[in-house]
Amino acid sequence: MTGAKQRTALPFWVFVGPFVIGLAIFAYLPIGWSAVLSLFDAHNTVTPTEFVGLGNYADMLADDRFLRSLLTFSLFALFVVPLTFVLSLALAVAVNQVRFARTFFRSVFFLPTACSYVVASLVWKLSIFNGVRFGLANTVLGWFGGDTVAWLSDPNPPWYWVVLVTVRLWLQVGFYMILFIAGLQRIPATLYEAAYVDGAKPGWQVFRYITLPQLRPTSVAVLLLSLIAAYQAFDEFYNLLGTAQGYPDFARPPLVYLYYLALGQNQDYGHGSAGALILALLIALVTLTQGKLLGLGRRD
Repeated sequence: MTGAKQRTALPFWVFVGPFVIGLAIFAYLPIGWSAVLSLFDAHNTVTPTEFVGLGNYADMLADDRFLRSLLTFSLFALFVVPLTFVLSLALAVAVNQVRFARTFFRSVFFLPTACSYVVASLVWKLSIFNGVRFGLANTVLGWFGGDTVAWLSDPNPPWYWVVLVTVRLWLQVGFYMILFIAGLQRIPATLYEAAYVDGAKPGWQVFRYITLPQLRPTSVAVLLLSLIAAYQAFDEFYNLLGTAQGYPDFARPPLVYLYYLALGQNQDYGHGSAGALILALLIALVTLTQGKLLGLGRRD
């Protein structure tokens, strides 16, 4: 390496080096050790000696509770991802067209992103959807003659999905709105001018044939990021549905199930690690499939 390249590389490693070291210690090393634990019978120890091979993986794939948890988080993603896309895009278009106080509205919608998932979950659980007559949601229903709803304690009908989905939307829509606003501001104004000259009508026609195609890279990024975030749901499920008696069987996502499996009374790190790696592989597979279907990396 020449002296010029060394002088160029030194500042790069000074800034990047600490993050690479932190990533290796707090991310790659735990993942690697988790892969090792998944091949052993690891009860109450992180240094097991009894090798079981792929037995833990077979047990997890035959575990009805784990499979039901995968179905739960798939339903959660099915609700959250499309709604996040539509709402964040609609907000971005509306805020981008505001002629005054644009920064104010952008900040207002983005502000919930800075809120803790735990705090937001507790507000939703104790104040808005607490299931008693004086809760905000039930108070509003009472104005229209509706009955009191036990939002989180009754799985039939599954009103808990309303609580889980709305808190996630409130927390993340503002972030994706900012991404869409950045994409909207990159669209050349000349495209709209040419469309109007050719007779295009403002509104849905221009949005469908000009705005939406130009937002394709941003749309792909939003869908992928929101999908991965939905698959990693934990805080809202754990804090909204967890009680002093434990966690209910319904609406149990994989991370909550693995949390109780690995850190519960049995402390079964072997099966917990195997389940975590199965979940990671499933997330990677679904993400790659979605990216392929959406044309991620394809030249326009």
